[in-house]
Amino acid sequence: MDSKIILEKQDLKYLKWSHVRSSSGTTGTFLKSASIINGHKIYYKLSNYDSEKGIVGHECINEIIVDRLLSILGVEHLHYQLIHADIEIDGKDFETWICASEDFKKPGETKSALDGYFQSTGEHTLSRYDFCKENGWQKYIDTMLAVDYLIMNRDRHGANIEVLRNARKKTLRIAPLFDHGLSLLCSCTSEEAIEDFDISVDKKCQNYIGSSSTKDNLSLIKDKKSIFKSKLKQSDREFIFEDLNGIISEKHMDKIWNMIWERWTYYESLCNS
Repeated sequence: MDSKIILEKQDLKYLKWSHVRSSSGTTGTFLKSASIINGHKIYYKLSNYDSEKGIVGHECINEIIVDRLLSILGVEHLHYQLIHADIEIDGKDFETWICASEDFKKPGETKSALDGYFQSTGEHTLSRYDFCKENGWQKYIDTMLAVDYLIMNRDRHGANIEVLRNARKKTLRIAPLFDHGLSLLCSCTSEEAIEDFDISVDKKCQNYIGSSSTKDNLSLIKDKKSIFKSKLKQSDREFIFEDLNGIISEKHMDKIWNMIWERWTYYESLCNS
């Protein structure tokens, strides 16, 4: 699936949404749906939904922002589309933005959450990081830790890292990076909250590998210079926020960019130290 924003409003009221509680301690509900289009399974996600206030979050917009950031940096990841849509939830109509992605499993593959896979192997003498290293996934995990720092991902729990297995072909691989909605300014639901948000604070995050600090987790990466294929530039701001005017405010975009750029600058300083 190509990463793009579909500005023309789509009628997606046929989608049936299931409730998935946030695993990060945030209030509200995250809704998901799925459909088959031209033989491909498409997954849909909705931003934070409150049964009284409606759709109050902007996690779907974060997905497209991070998608673009990772494309710039040359990181393998799941691509998303951001879709302007009419939807229906519990008999109520909403005009909103949802994100869509294709199934990243190849034919014949089954998926397991990394935490469940780790437990099933009985390798309890190894740290989770060392377990991944032993399986040949060190570069992937190092890249994940660097990305999660840049976007301050709050929700890299054990089910947001997936192992894909093909029993017949005897293959085992890690899924592309996915699910970055709970990052950036995800806690801000008003212009006042955006203005007050301190981008320099190292907030506590839910990380299956390492500590609760995405900043401290950078110390696990031994070769920081080799993580990203390309460097972030100030001129990349235009691409990252293309077509987002009117979807989120200019103040919101400025704060997100300042946050990413400040973290990128710090990461670069570590690479050069």
